[in-house]
Amino acid sequence: MNKLKLYQVDAFAQAPFSGNPAAVCPLKSWLSDEAMQAIAMENNLSETAFFVENNGVYHIRWFTPTVEVDLCGHATLASAYVLFEALGFVGKVIVFQSKSGELKVSQDGDKFVLDFPQQTPIPCAIPKSIQQVFGSHVTACLKHEDYLVVLDDEAAVRAANPDMQMLKQLDLRGVIITAQAKDYDFVSRFFAPNYGIDEDPVTGSAFTQLTPYWTEILGKNKLTAKQVSKRGGEVWCELADDRVWIAGHASLYFKGEIKV
Repeated sequence: MNKLKLYQVDAFAQAPFSGNPAAVCPLKSWLSDEAMQAIAMENNLSETAFFVENNGVYHIRWFTPTVEVDLCGHATLASAYVLFEALGFVGKVIVFQSKSGELKVSQDGDKFVLDFPQQTPIPCAIPKSIQQVFGSHVTACLKHEDYLVVLDDEAAVRAANPDMQMLKQLDLRGVIITAQAKDYDFVSRFFAPNYGIDEDPVTGSAFTQLTPYWTEILGKNKLTAKQVSKRGGEVWCELADDRVWIAGHASLYFKGEIKV
């Protein structure tokens, strides 16, 4: 039986019990896909990240309780926190290789900055289930990896209580709802019931789609945002050519050991 280190980090949070909790499991070599999926299911968090170092590059993979995903922001931020703060990484930039290409994480004061590929959403017809779930509040619908649904105001985003069975009928990873906000440039929420996540507390990868959209709408490339889930989390984002810089804090909840 192997003993593995396991960390739980609240990403996009300045203190425990807010932001998005992610499990991080550093490995010396890859486990089987079945074993990593079983660990993620046992952790029962929206994401568990696994990484293996090879010649200074960290190869990273992410699993929800039910499936492996191609890109995850908050668990990448959590992995960088573990490397910088717990495992003694001494460089300025951590380079991760993933199924979505090269991802970099650096530090800016007490924030961690993700350097991710942008995913510009394209306007699309409003799917019937989205129209039924969010009704007359929908002012625009776009898509890339997820559906990006623009609602008429911040109050509608905060008050939304979508029917998850209706959202399961959709063909993409999940649904982002968003609106311009009073205290931030915009707010958002994220739902992915087909991936075992009814509502994700703070979804780093969603900002690869939100940032180019709101940059065009608001006419500025540096934005402040809040994902207004129950736990909530603040995000600073910037469009930089074909990349999106996504910054946030992180807080360690626990570190321990698992036996597999």
